[in-house]
Amino acid sequence: MSSASPAVSIGIDFGTSNTVVALAADDRRVEAIRFDHGGQRHSTYVSALCFWEDRPGAGAQAEGGPWAIEQFLEGRHVYRFLQSFKTFAASSSFNTTQVFRQRFKFEDILAAFLRTLARHGGDRFGFETSTITVGRPVRFAGGNPDEALAMQRYRAAFERLGAGHARYVYEPVGAAFSFARRLERDATVLVADFGGGTSDFSVMRFSRTGGALRAEPLGHAGIGIAGDTFDYRIVDHVVSPRLGKGSSFRSFDKVLPVPTGHYTNLARWHQLAMMKSNGDLRELRELARTALKPELLEDFITIVDLDLGFSLYRAVSNAKVALSGQDQVDFRFKGGGVDIGSTITRKNFESWIADDIARLGATVDKVLGEAGITAREVEKVFLTGGTSFVPAVRKLFADRFGNERLMSGDQFESIAYGLALIGHSPDPDRWTASGGIAPKAGA
Repeated sequence: MSSASPAVSIGIDFGTSNTVVALAADDRRVEAIRFDHGGQRHSTYVSALCFWEDRPGAGAQAEGGPWAIEQFLEGRHVYRFLQSFKTFAASSSFNTTQVFRQRFKFEDILAAFLRTLARHGGDRFGFETSTITVGRPVRFAGGNPDEALAMQRYRAAFERLGAGHARYVYEPVGAAFSFARRLERDATVLVADFGGGTSDFSVMRFSRTGGALRAEPLGHAGIGIAGDTFDYRIVDHVVSPRLGKGSSFRSFDKVLPVPTGHYTNLARWHQLAMMKSNGDLRELRELARTALKPELLEDFITIVDLDLGFSLYRAVSNAKVALSGQDQVDFRFKGGGVDIGSTITRKNFESWIADDIARLGATVDKVLGEAGITAREVEKVFLTGGTSFVPAVRKLFADRFGNERLMSGDQFESIAYGLALIGHSPDPDRWTASGGIAPKAGA
């Protein structure tokens, strides 16, 4: 990136579903990098990788973002498709994954993805830029996330691209800096960032002195519940029963329930591909031979065999989004001879996610407690991320803070904008996430 000035600060919001890169000039103007694909300009870069070989043994090629999906859907080569791999960042049980004849660690995958990002980002974006700020969750996804391991992997990946100098900042802090540009007076702000894998919350106190913005972080909290979790509730209640969950099979003279463990692979669609190599698909075939309703398991097998998970989850996600504006939607998935249809009401959907909403509420209470304030003392609530448009999520915040205090930003670009702006703050390193709250001093 020879044309980039040292005065440019880069913010990178590496998300579970999408990644956004923003550039901030020293005059505080900020914009997102645009990616040209399919005759359109996109500010988001899908967090996906597709490896393929033109012929066996020819060596793996890699593409990322929408180009990865294009390669995957064309299916003209032997390929390995990876998406939502951020969810494995803090998993100590994830060591490597096989890509043709090579084993990839998490940092190998992330570095390969970032290379494609830079290649498609044009000459305005490169990792040698002196000021790079990378977002990270307050709490990484997973049942028992290892934060130190995740950050070790992040740093290793960025170091390989010459960005060992990058700083790492909590994602909602980035969103807070983006929002702060709108403030006309001092305010205590709760920022709620809803991603694909995690939801993160920060309480910030913003003030202006002599025209300069000052910021004081008061508290941070996060939870591994977000958009993907809501998608899975639809899968679990609508799709899984249609694929045999709750049905039975014969074992000698007994009738037993089909093991539910196979359906946990539907929690995220990219896990379905792993069923081909971990023995689960073979077990499904054996179960189908003695199942009382074999056609259900055969459809499950078809979805795994034909790599239909991506299309299935796209239909699920579309239904979830539609429910934000409609009282009911007709869900429909067709592919490979599999046909799944059902009417989903918003009332049913909200009952499925009720426990998730309650846990999100508890996390909001936690961040307020850490900040040492009550809901009444929060003057503005800034909601960002696609899941913030889910009516039940909106109601959670409206009930606690009142509709008049709720504000929304660009559902995709807010965090990256703020991260880029942090690079131009007087002391950007003080915002670096180090496992706790940054020092409480004026920015």
